[in-house]
Amino acid sequence: MTHDDSPEVLLAPERRTIDVVPDDERHGTPRSQFTLWFGANMQITAVVDGALAVVFGADALWAILGLLIGNVLGGTVMALHAAQGPRMGLPQMISSRAQFGIKGAVVPLVLVILMYLGFAATGTVLAGQAVNAALGIDNPTVGIVVFGLLTAFVAIAGYRLIHIVGRVATVVGVIGFTYLAVRLFAEYDVAAAVGVKGFDIVTFLLAISLGAGWQLTFGPYVADYSRYLPRETSERTTFWSTFLGSVIGSQWSMTFGALVAAVAGDAFLGNQVGFLGELAGPAAIAFLVYLVIVVGKLTVNVLNAYGGFMSILTTVTAFDGRSQISTRARTLYILGFIFVSMFIAIAASADFLDNFKNFVLMLLMVFTPWSAINLIDYYLVSKERIDIPALYDGNGRYGDWNVPALACYVVGVVAQIPFLAQKMYTGPVTEWLGGADISWIVGIVLTAAIYYPVAKRTANPPTAMIYPAQTAMVDSRTRPRADDAGHGDPRFDQV
Repeated sequence: MTHDDSPEVLLAPERRTIDVVPDDERHGTPRSQFTLWFGANMQITAVVDGALAVVFGADALWAILGLLIGNVLGGTVMALHAAQGPRMGLPQMISSRAQFGIKGAVVPLVLVILMYLGFAATGTVLAGQAVNAALGIDNPTVGIVVFGLLTAFVAIAGYRLIHIVGRVATVVGVIGFTYLAVRLFAEYDVAAAVGVKGFDIVTFLLAISLGAGWQLTFGPYVADYSRYLPRETSERTTFWSTFLGSVIGSQWSMTFGALVAAVAGDAFLGNQVGFLGELAGPAAIAFLVYLVIVVGKLTVNVLNAYGGFMSILTTVTAFDGRSQISTRARTLYILGFIFVSMFIAIAASADFLDNFKNFVLMLLMVFTPWSAINLIDYYLVSKERIDIPALYDGNGRYGDWNVPALACYVVGVVAQIPFLAQKMYTGPVTEWLGGADISWIVGIVLTAAIYYPVAKRTANPPTAMIYPAQTAMVDSRTRPRADDAGHGDPRFDQV
């Protein structure tokens, strides 16, 4: 065990929040991204997400194919966000200030916080059921509180322990879900339940949307977990490690979920956790399966809590100019977030499947325009050149509000309304398409099409990446230009 892996280091609260990670604190390899995202996706909520495509009418075979297409498409966007982490050393949503302005970034941030709370609450419902089943307790509040305390412990310890939990979840998930798949084929005639329905474009597009939505909603926090990698880490390697971990893990879980829904129907829908426990067989093995569910949910729930507090902090500091907070304040932010998510979980556990489907699809409407703007700016307009000190200064290069970018974002959201297929509202175009929801495609394509020409005229990127002086490192790929803003200023360096 190295000093960095000692219990004292792993359990000590993380110091970094929304500030840049200095080079002397960078560590790890892209392989850690694979295990983190694989482990975070080998969990019961992904199983439920895969089951939804079958629940709402798709044949399991077409559902699995649609989910795969969605995971690949959404995973590509998600992994492009992850590749930004080593280069900038920043949490994902801080970088949005380069597109929307210091205060303007609060607009998508509020929606991000709601996303974290929604996923944390819905995940806690299922994890709480697994805790109760393992402990033999009937009171659902007990399981939710126990799971909430576990989440708080890991999230407060932070980055290093989160990656350890991800590695554990990877091993546990592979063993647990492989065993459950074997049991499923042993107990049910799975082959007879697959390929029994013809192709239906509406349910096929729903499956694609469920897979894509699952991946795209990781976008606002994926770089939070790659930002500690050494700055010279290859973007391509970071991309593929994250992409493969997330897509393989989620597709594995969702495929299992689609098959379970196809053969079990109402037996699974009414009690997802209980069904998996019964599928496991003997009580001792069922107990282990409940632990598999808890470990998998713990990984992703910690990501929600960790990203949630940093999004709240990014919102608050947009108005007071801070880039750092005390360890005590960081702990209070995390505890506050987890308390709210537990309250939601306790109050809103009914009609879980239907609510979750609508929640995931609604998130697509607000996050696809954000992803399009962030990626277009970073890779095509700014071309990986960000003035990092200006991200904390409303009087700097990016200002408080970037009205053109915000306008493009709003247009990208509003334009999707006619294409929505939601419980509360179905758009006229969706009705014409027979109920197929393609709003997320409209959100990405339209937003990219209108934002790119606007950003090319209005953006003011530096000629090279600008880092705070204490984190600077020579990078032979870019050279500063003498007349670029900040040249010679001891507060920051360009590379």
